[in-house]
Amino acid sequence: MNLTNLSPLDGRYAQKLNPLREYFSELALQKYRCIVELSYLVALGNEKKIAEVKPLTDAELKIVENLINDFSEKDGQRIKSIEAVTNHDVKAIEYFLREKLEKTSLKKNLPFIHFALTSEDVNNLAYALMHREALRNVLSPRLKELMKEIEKRAKAWKNTPLLSRTHGQTATPTTVGKEFFVFSTRLERKIKQLEKQEILGKLSGATGTFAAQLAAYPQVDWESFSKKFIKSLGLIPNLATTQIESHDWNAELYDTFRGVNNILIDLARDCWSYISLDYFKLKKKEGEVGSSTMPHKVNPIDFENAEGNFGVANALLSFFSDKLPISRLQRDLTDSTVLRNCGVALGHSLLGWDSLSKGLGKLEINAAKLAKDLEENPEVLGEAVQTVLRKFGDNQAYEKLKNLTRGKKLTLEILREFIATLPLPPAEKKALLQLTPAKYIGLAAKLVK
Repeated sequence: MNLTNLSPLDGRYAQKLNPLREYFSELALQKYRCIVELSYLVALGNEKKIAEVKPLTDAELKIVENLINDFSEKDGQRIKSIEAVTNHDVKAIEYFLREKLEKTSLKKNLPFIHFALTSEDVNNLAYALMHREALRNVLSPRLKELMKEIEKRAKAWKNTPLLSRTHGQTATPTTVGKEFFVFSTRLERKIKQLEKQEILGKLSGATGTFAAQLAAYPQVDWESFSKKFIKSLGLIPNLATTQIESHDWNAELYDTFRGVNNILIDLARDCWSYISLDYFKLKKKEGEVGSSTMPHKVNPIDFENAEGNFGVANALLSFFSDKLPISRLQRDLTDSTVLRNCGVALGHSLLGWDSLSKGLGKLEINAAKLAKDLEENPEVLGEAVQTVLRKFGDNQAYEKLKNLTRGKKLTLEILREFIATLPLPPAEKKALLQLTPAKYIGLAAKLVK
């Protein structure tokens, strides 16, 4: 580990984030820019009305394929050395590709690398591909794994009664599993939103008008060319742009990730709270220390780490979704430095997901404590009693139970004595007398599908 790294993503947590480096590192950005430039060169060759660029032969297509597949850190360093001279990162990509193709049969096509493009034509498509591939290969699969981990606990604990807390006060019982089911259902909805996310791209020149392309080849239908090319990359064409693609899809995607993280913050805090109530125990790991001074402690650090990382991620994601869709007139450069940090936000998100997963794996039900708290809080049955009284026409039912239970420590015996005095049919009275907080869980278990 390099102890001089400014960011823990490349220091303390570097190994955990290796899956994202393939998509959001500087090297990844360079590679995806090369993919766009070379794919564009191939597309120009396939345009019959551009006579100066012939369709690439199978051997030439293999050269392009190898250049992409063999792209290495050495290539990335060469691009950086060119950029040190040009002071322009995309122009450095163009010069690098010229160097690579200079000694091949593609030398004749060198004038058509980056032909009539603006840097943002390359950048927006590169970032779009980076996000799409990271979403498809890393982020969405990891979220699905996490959802299944939550679902597993929902099913395992669907019949385990739990004393609810609303406003921090005792409330109608539920089951542990049903509460986890709520989170898995919420997360599932967000995953579906991520998978339906449209990812747009533009290829239309310096101010989105195809002016340079049209000047060189007025006979080419550049709108159709652009649409076809962008679709060939698996993206959705956007022809209504300035110099930049408007980044609305970025904002939508980041807002969805922020929603995912908010749901998981909610879960992390609930787990933390249940641990503090002693409803969950944490599995001990040999050699771990909970406190530098208090030997007894087994802390819920994984849930705390998750919440902290979600907070950092969401602060960035919120800023991204607010800033990126806004650009002065036809272009300003503020989006450039912001987009370079998208991997940071998603890296903290991934760290949070992994920490939460680790915490979930340590949870053990404290059945004795759950049962004890249910037994000691029979006042939660007041809801059931007053509801049955309403059924039989008592318009003072709520007030009667309020007088009996509100702000008072009630025992099950006192409640049953009260029920015994009620003018109810014998069957209804018997059912209420047999009711306990542990049995008063409604359809909680059944709801866990």
